[in-house]
Amino acid sequence: MFGLLAAGIAGITGVYGHIKSREFVGQRLRYTSLVEKPAVGLFAGVGAMIVAAPIVAVLPFIGAGTAIAVGVGVGTGVALGVKDTKNPPLLED
Repeated sequence: MFGLLAAGIAGITGVYGHIKSREFVGQRLRYTSLVEKPAVGLFAGVGAMIVAAPIVAVLPFIGAGTAIAVGVGVGTGVALGVKDTKNPPLLED
């Protein structure tokens, strides 16, 4: 029972981290030189995992998998957000 709940929470937080970080990079970091660095997604993912680790350690039924899911979600979101800033979508009226 708790394993399924923990997996669902890990999946939801990973997807949420991906969506929000991709939006943030696409909207806020579009004009900065930070997005030109190829490994910015890796650094963001590792940073998110480090920040999430103490939080999930305190919660009783959520484990390290949630921190890993958050890190992977944020890392892929940042990487795809950087890719979006290099090839912005066309605005059609």
